[in-house]
Amino acid sequence: MNFTDKVSHGMKKPCLLSHEFSFSYHCLASLKTLTPHITCLAVHRNLLYAASLNIINVFHVSHYTHVDSFNDNPASGFVKSIAFCDSRIFTAHQDGKIRVWFISPSKRHRLLVTLPTVKDQLRRFMLPKNYVSVRRHKRRLWIQHCDTVSGLVVNEGLMYSVSWDKSLKIWDLSDDRCMESVQAHEDAINAVAVSGNGTVYTASADGSIRVWERDDEQVKKYRLVKSVEKKKSAVNAIALNGDGTMLFTGGCDSKISVWERKEGTNDVVLAETLRGHSGPILCLVSVEGRWIASGSGDRTVRIWGKERGGGYSCKAVLEGHEKPVKSLVAFSGGEDAKNGVVTLFSGSLNGDIRVWELQVQI
Repeated sequence: MNFTDKVSHGMKKPCLLSHEFSFSYHCLASLKTLTPHITCLAVHRNLLYAASLNIINVFHVSHYTHVDSFNDNPASGFVKSIAFCDSRIFTAHQDGKIRVWFISPSKRHRLLVTLPTVKDQLRRFMLPKNYVSVRRHKRRLWIQHCDTVSGLVVNEGLMYSVSWDKSLKIWDLSDDRCMESVQAHEDAINAVAVSGNGTVYTASADGSIRVWERDDEQVKKYRLVKSVEKKKSAVNAIALNGDGTMLFTGGCDSKISVWERKEGTNDVVLAETLRGHSGPILCLVSVEGRWIASGSGDRTVRIWGKERGGGYSCKAVLEGHEKPVKSLVAFSGGEDAKNGVVTLFSGSLNGDIRVWELQVQI
C-alpha cells in the first residue's frame, strides 16, 4: 500500500541565515494517511511514525513507503505522543493509558504491555494510601492517569508522562513501574520536555511553565524548582535547544516565548518573544539544536534561527498545508546528513504529512 500522495521537485528556496551561513528548503513529498487528524509524529531508526486518530502508520524515512500500521483498537482514543527506548515504543492514549510495543526485525509492531502494568496495580491495590481522589466520589490508584495522556519523553532509563489530569508521572523503564506522581499544575498539562541532565519542563493550559529537578536528598523524588509566569492563554508546546540552555514555548496567543536558563542555577528568564504566526502555536521542535520549527493553526511552519548578535528571527515560512499543523519532527540521520541536509516532517489535521528538505549552505 502506497500512502504517498504526490512528490514535488520544485525549485529550492534560498534564505539568508547570517553572513556565513544560508539554507535552502523545498517540499520533497506529501504523504496521506487513510484517516484524518495527525495527532503526533516521531522518528526512530529510519522509520517515521504518524499517529492518525487511534491508528499509528509507519513509513520509511528515505523512500516514504508504508511499512506497517498498528493499534487498531478504537477504544484507546487518539494517540497523543510517541516515545522510544531501544526496541520498544511507548504510545500515550486518550483513554489514560500508555501502551508499550515491540519492533520486530521485520518492522512489525506487537503489543507488549499496558502501563501501569497489572502487576504494579496488584501490588498496590490493597492499601488505601495508594489511592487518590480524581473526582467526586471516585478514587483511583496514584500510578494511573485518569484522563488523556498528552505527552511522553524518555531520558536515561526514565520516562516522564503528563496528562490532562494535571499530573506528572515518572516511570522506571527497567521494570515498567511508576515511581512517582506529582500534581504538577492547576489545569491540563499539554506538553513535557527533559534536558540531558534530567531537568523536566511541563507546559499547561493554566498558562504556566514549571521546572522540575530530582531532589538531592530523595533520589527518586522530583521537586518544583521554578514556576514561570502565568500567561493569559494556554501553553500548548515546548522544546529545548541542543544543549538545554534555551527553552521555547508556544500557546494560543500565537507567540513563541524564548526562555534562557541562567548558568549554574535553576532559574529561567524570558529572553524574547517571537511573533509571526497568526494562529495558535500547536507544536515546536528543535532542528539540529540550532533552529526551532513551529507549527500553527495558521497552516504554516516557520523556521527560526539565531542571529549573529543574539536573538532569534524567522528564516523561512513553509506553506502548503490546508489545515492546522499539529505535529513536527526533524530527522538528520540520512545519507545527506554530512552535507547539512535535514528532513523536517509536518503533519496537519487533514491527515497530510509534508516532507521538507532543509539544507545548510556555507
